[in-house]
Amino acid sequence: MTGEIDAQPGENARKPSIGTQSVQQGFDLMQHIPPLWLDPETHLARRQPDHPILYFSPRVLHEVADRFLTGFPGLVTYAVKANPHPAVLSNLVAAGVSAFDVASPAEMEAVRAASADAVMHYNNPVRSDVEIAAGISHGVASWSVDEASELDKLADVPRDCEIAVRFALPVQGAAYDFGSKFGAAPEEAIALLQRVAAEGWTPALCFHPGTQCEDASAWVEYIHAARRIVDAAGVKVARLNVGGGFAANRDGVAPDLETVFSAIGTAVCDAFGDAAPELICEPGRAMVSEAFTLAARIKGLRQGGGVVYLNDGIYGGLVDFRDMGLPGRVTVVSAEGQHRSAPRKPRIVFGPTCDSLDRLPDGLPLPEDSVTGDYVLFPGLGAYSSAMSTQFNGYGLSDVATVIELSGQAGTRG
Repeated sequence: MTGEIDAQPGENARKPSIGTQSVQQGFDLMQHIPPLWLDPETHLARRQPDHPILYFSPRVLHEVADRFLTGFPGLVTYAVKANPHPAVLSNLVAAGVSAFDVASPAEMEAVRAASADAVMHYNNPVRSDVEIAAGISHGVASWSVDEASELDKLADVPRDCEIAVRFALPVQGAAYDFGSKFGAAPEEAIALLQRVAAEGWTPALCFHPGTQCEDASAWVEYIHAARRIVDAAGVKVARLNVGGGFAANRDGVAPDLETVFSAIGTAVCDAFGDAAPELICEPGRAMVSEAFTLAARIKGLRQGGGVVYLNDGIYGGLVDFRDMGLPGRVTVVSAEGQHRSAPRKPRIVFGPTCDSLDRLPDGLPLPEDSVTGDYVLFPGLGAYSSAMSTQFNGYGLSDVATVIELSGQAGTRG
């Protein structure tokens, strides 16, 4: 009888029935659900981790996703390279993001694990034959090219796919641009666009204004250049991908994304009129940055506290500071979870590895009463932190804790 315990002599007693096994499996699964913490301070005070850790707020990620989905005048795709963590991808799917910008077969697999029917755009324009085959196998819907030899490689891509010609301009306004690596000159883009149309794919155009672009005029200039390319090619494009590059909050002032969205929409209307193509964007940094705060512990202080050693650095989750500079938002929390509030002074900060290059740009302002064992909280580190972290010297960033609030972003606690 179902649920009956068999305890015959000489046999293993207390064999659970199938129904009992199912219940036990359910309990086992529940035990593997990670805890949801109130905020980073609560977790730090109770666990006092001696390794760097990222705190993730799904609520914040959903809010930012909604900001893009409701504000941008077109299709929003997420650039997986910024943070491919499964929790990020699954939460974006839950928030309504249905398309993803992928750059490798590994990112395709990550997207497929989050959603069986997500649409993938493969916008890394240089690919091996093996990578192209993987894209076809995963059902990539949109591809980009910026050179004739790369288009030659795409001969086996189904003709019902979209191929977007990526072009580049010498436009200012970003922290650093991608034009030196990717993007055809406008005259080359004209010929590529004509060939894409002639060979039967759906023609499109795409560009990227560069990382951390805070000047909406960069998008405006690119959009008008796109119209000139279309006119010269004599090809009607189905869609225009205006790239990523949307700025994240680095200095405590939230970027005005809505102004950029409005400028993009107005520029498309002005440039294309009634022939305006559908729009696509591919935010990465701006989508995911605010949803994470990174906590690194102070391992040691030297020279009267003027030199600080952390358990994370440029080989770990703080790698982005090397190229982007120091952020404007940093707080220090004691091992008991209380914020340090003394006046700040700039410090020299080293990471934990034995490499002397493991050093942040000089001048990170930390409270004067910071001590060894405290935690330095870096808000807005959801992008390019865990994605670029190494395991050099056995250090690195891999731990993520889920929280309701990222109170480290608010300064001192009440």
